[in-house]
Order: sequence, then structure tokens, then C-alpha cells
Amino acid sequence: MPTSDNHKHEPGRDCPLCPRLVAYRLEQRKLHPDWFNAPVPVFGTPDARLLIAGLAPGVAGANRTGRPFTGDYAGELLYGTLIDFGFAKGTFRADPKDGLVLADAMIANAVRCVPPQNKPLPAEIKACNPFLRGRIDALPELKAIVALGRIAHDGVLSALVAKKSAHPFSHGGEHQIGSLRLFDSYHCSRYNTNTRVLTPEMFRAVFGRVREYLDGLA
Repeated sequence: MPTSDNHKHEPGRDCPLCPRLVAYRLEQRKLHPDWFNAPVPVFGTPDARLLIAGLAPGVAGANRTGRPFTGDYAGELLYGTLIDFGFAKGTFRADPKDGLVLADAMIANAVRCVPPQNKPLPAEIKACNPFLRGRIDALPELKAIVALGRIAHDGVLSALVAKKSAHPFSHGGEHQIGSLRLFDSYHCSRYNTNTRVLTPEMFRAVFGRVREYLDGLA
């Protein structure tokens, strides 16, 4: 199954929308010419019922490898959990050539380009939101979305034109927005896991609920 595409809802390799991110991208290309250093495309299956919304590529993670959550710690917890709950198949080796494939799932970041200090600005999040909105619209079988962190949560709400005040972020929270069920989780970053803001058990509980929800629709 394809892992990315050249769909109109994907930004081009030299997307010009955010000047600060463009400058940082060009800086990284000079420093690391062998890295991906471009807007990171989605990864997953076009008939996915589950979309996982992340924050943005890590500079030495997805920005280096070109695959979401690949190359840094966050991917170890995410992909291990996806494998355990049947949303991925294969072995995760933090390498896009590891043969790992998603099953009934897709991953897309709220911001496609790597931001300095992993902190996108509000204007950059807004500028990238049409790509998330377009990706949601392009998934005909979509039933559930997992938002990894508050920025991803707010990005999904913006994409769905849903009021943030009616759907506050909380780990383990669930929101019915039209035909879609939104599940919230703290981001699976090393910082969150090191500080125990998020434990593997907490993370697994969210995807356990997602699995239960989707299986109940079958």
C-alpha cells in the first residue's frame, strides 16, 4: 500500500508558505544535505479508518528520514503501540526502509515542516492547516482521529470547523464531531515520557479505546 502521495493536499518539497520555516529548512539542507529536509508527507493507507495527528517533524527525526515519527524516540512508543493494537505490521527500526506498514491507519502532522526548537508559531500552524483539512477530506473511510497533544487537537478542530470551547483537550478525552470520533492523548515525546506526564500504559489505554471503538463499528 502507498505510504505517501503527490495529492493536491500534500505541500510541495519547497513549500513557501512560512518564511521562518523555509529559512530553517534551507539552513538544514546546507548543514545536512543527505537529510530529507522538506515537508514530511503522510504515511499510511488511503482507506484508513484511523488518522493520527502529530505536531511537527523533529529536526533529527522525520525531518531527517522523511517519515513521520521515524528517527527519534517518539516513534518507538508510537509504532510499538500501533503494532500491538493491529494498526501497523512489521518491525520498527527507525528507518523508512524497515518495511513497516500501517494497517487501516494514516499519520499526518499538524505542521509538515520542522520548526526551530520544535515550536511552530500560531501563524505557521494556521498556514499548514489546509493540508490537514484536505487530508481528512481525502480519507473516505475515516472514522476516528487521535490527536497527539494540544496543538494537534486544536489543529484537528480547526480542520473540522469545530469550536474549541466545546471540545477541550484532555488526555483520554473523546469528542464526537459529526461522523468522526476524536481521541486525545498527550504527545509521545521523550520529554513527556521522561517526566511521566505520559506513561506507556496511558498511551496504550488511548489506542485500546480506539481499537474498541473501531471494532464496534465493524
